[in-house]
Amino acid sequence: MTDSPIQTVTWEDKVAVVKVAGDIDLHRSASLQHALLGLLDEQPSKVVVDLSGVPYMDSSGVASLVKLLSRTRKLGVSLVLLSPSQKVKSIFEITRLNSVFTITDSKEEAMA
Repeated sequence: MTDSPIQTVTWEDKVAVVKVAGDIDLHRSASLQHALLGLLDEQPSKVVVDLSGVPYMDSSGVASLVKLLSRTRKLGVSLVLLSPSQKVKSIFEITRLNSVFTITDSKEEAMA
């Protein structure tokens, strides 16, 4: 069994919905980044990263998401972060990345 933070990837039309679970720290952020960037090979129109199962994320996890955002922008793919916990959301607010990322609390909003 791998220690991948990705629990499931489901496709709804051309939208990849990625359910992430567990702490995203230095030990797991590289595998998260690798898996998320690998998804872009499937040419989604949008990637929704469901963070509802992530109780903790450190700066390496945030850096992985910033790299994903950079790559999705180059490819013209939308990126939405779905349902981060208050603790994880506060990291984005402290770093002011909440104004860079699209962050939503409802799947309907994320899919729109």
